[in-house]
Parts: sequence; structure tokens; C-alpha cells
Amino acid sequence: MAEQIPFITSDDTARITRRFYADSEIVRIPIDRATSLLPLLRPAFRIWLDPCVDGMDDIDSRRDRPWFAFMKRFPRFEDVGKPPFQAKPVASEVEAFVDAILDNCASQKPAWITVPQMPLITNSDRNKINRALAAATGKWKSRKGFAGKLILPVIFTHQEQVNGKTARNPKIQQAEKCYHDAQADGLWVVERSLVDDSGSATLRNRRLPGIVALHQELNERIASRIRIAGPYWGLNLVLWSKGLVEYPAIGVGSGYQYFLAGGHITQASVKIVMPSLRRRVGVSVQLRGWLDAALAKLATMHPAFAELNDIKKQYSSLSSPDASREQVAAFYKNWLDLIANAPRSGRSMALFQDLSAAYALGKSLPDLPNEGTARRPEAVAEPLMLSCL
Repeated sequence: MAEQIPFITSDDTARITRRFYADSEIVRIPIDRATSLLPLLRPAFRIWLDPCVDGMDDIDSRRDRPWFAFMKRFPRFEDVGKPPFQAKPVASEVEAFVDAILDNCASQKPAWITVPQMPLITNSDRNKINRALAAATGKWKSRKGFAGKLILPVIFTHQEQVNGKTARNPKIQQAEKCYHDAQADGLWVVERSLVDDSGSATLRNRRLPGIVALHQELNERIASRIRIAGPYWGLNLVLWSKGLVEYPAIGVGSGYQYFLAGGHITQASVKIVMPSLRRRVGVSVQLRGWLDAALAKLATMHPAFAELNDIKKQYSSLSSPDASREQVAAFYKNWLDLIANAPRSGRSMALFQDLSAAYALGKSLPDLPNEGTARRPEAVAEPLMLSCL
């Protein structure tokens, strides 16, 4: 079975997962969509259910969302989500909430369940509630005899929590305590504000090195055989290839960034992938012109020439949201398989060489239109390439 973990959030992502990621060992779905999503999945999939507690990061902004209507059935839901309660959590009330939501998850017979946890914030204000949630989970596991795996989420919300070791240390200590209190079996880590294909100047020197160091430090403190990172566009693959995690969490044709449960969904812009550049680009009239300019730069025998020429020929059909998501998903699966086929000890070098080729090609091509800080074609590959070292 393949090691990627698709994050399925909709009927469309379920369909794409069935088509392109049928060899996945585990797929993750949110509990508030379980009833509608489970029938759409392959029976062979093992299910990781998420109780959607991270949406309690900001309950008031989600009151009009279906997530809120689902969550309010659980006792003490709104109390647990309020800062005054979080400052002085009452164990019996936390346990009532945790028991109810984990019972709901367990009724679907998943292989894995996420430990209820709030996203991390810069200060320590959520330490007490997260410790209480973890302790309640551990008690639930002992009492109910849950035979599956419990996965502790460590959800960072801002780069300043990760970039420097001084900021990371207390978060790692807190994660270690919650991991043991919850009797967890695995660790899932994501920095939800990271857009690692943005071309931002901070990616190379601060953000990506900070997250790599975070995983190294977590692994020194928490001995877990289930370690997950992402979803991201490429950093999850870097961490996986370096052996810092066993499972790369992935988007499914879109969604290569983590979004908290219950948030307002915005219509994603249509993006297609340029496989040889290992990146996505936004669909626009100007991009068609860029394809002509790029082809003029390449010899007809260059491996990328046929690829870009095919994209040019199929441009109209690829410009639809459904077709673009499938094109991205198909590429991403091929990319995953390419790295997976290398010996484990050589995966990091294989990914480095793969991204180096994308970087070299990008350096020879003109700026991309409408891509902002990622306008240079090599802007996505370069920081990921350097993170492989």
C-alpha cells in the first residue's frame, strides 16, 4: 500500500481519491462529513476519522456553518470552546464532551481517530485545555478499550511559532505531554499558514528550515511509529523523503494547505500543473502566451518541449475546474510514486535531483504571468530542493 494519506473533504475529493489514490493505506475524513463520504470510498480503504475539534479555534465565526450544527449535539461543546473555560477547564465537563465525540467517531469503526485538540497559538493560553482534552482521551481509550490508533494533532497557526528554536521548545514540550496523556499512537504535524509553493522570500531561509528542525526535535522527544506531515505542496514530500515522517498528508487535486474544520469555503482559483517545473500555475489568457514564449526557449528535442506543447494543445479543456484538479492529482500521484520507488535511504537524494532538474529548467524560462512572488518558474522548486540537503 502507498504511504500517502489523502485528506478527503468533499464528494469531489472522494471521487478523485478513488480514481488516483486507490492504493492509499489510510484516508482521512472529517466526522461531520462521514455519513456522506464513507459510502463513496473504496471498501479497502482504512479510515482516519477527525473529530473536527480544531474548528473550535473560533466558534463564533462558524455559527452559520453545517459544522456548528453538527458539533452542538455534543455536551459542553460551546463551553469548551470559550477562552474563560479554557483557562480553567473542568475535567468532568471536558470528559463529557470528549466521550461523546469519540464515541461518535468510534461508532464508524475507523482504524485511526484524531485526539481532540485545539490549534496552537503563540502564547500558552490553550495549554490547559489541550492537556485536559488529551487526558480525557486517554481515559476514554482505557475505559472503552478502543483497538484502533489515536493520532495527536499538533496544528501550528503562525510561522513565528516554528521558525526559531526558542519558540518551538515549549510547543514541543506541550506536545510530548499531550501525546502521553492521550495514550496516543501517532503524531500529525501541520503548519496551517504555510503555502510552500508561494515563492515567498522567507521560505528558503526561515520557514522551511524551521519546520524541518521542528520535526527533527519532535522525533527526539516523541518515539512514534506513526508520523504524518502536511498537507503541503512539497514540504510533506521533503519530510517523508528524509525519513522524518512515515506518511505525507496530501491534498487531492487542490487543498495543498490545511484548513481548520468548519471554516468558510472560498472558491479556489483554477490551477494546472507544469510537471517538469514541479509546480502549479493559475489559468489565464496570459498563461497561453507564456506557453508560446517558453516553447520558443526550448529545443524541440528537450523533454519539456512535448509536455508544454501538450498543455498548450489541451489548454481549453484543462481550464475547467474538474479537469484541472484531475490533471494536478494525476501528476501528484506520479510524483509520489517516483520518490517512493527509490530506496528509502536514497529518497532524499532522489527528490533533490528531481527538484534540481525542475530548478534548472525554470532558470531558462521567462517569468510566469500573474504569479506574484512565484513568478520565476523555478521559485517553487528552489526552496524545496535546498530543504532536501
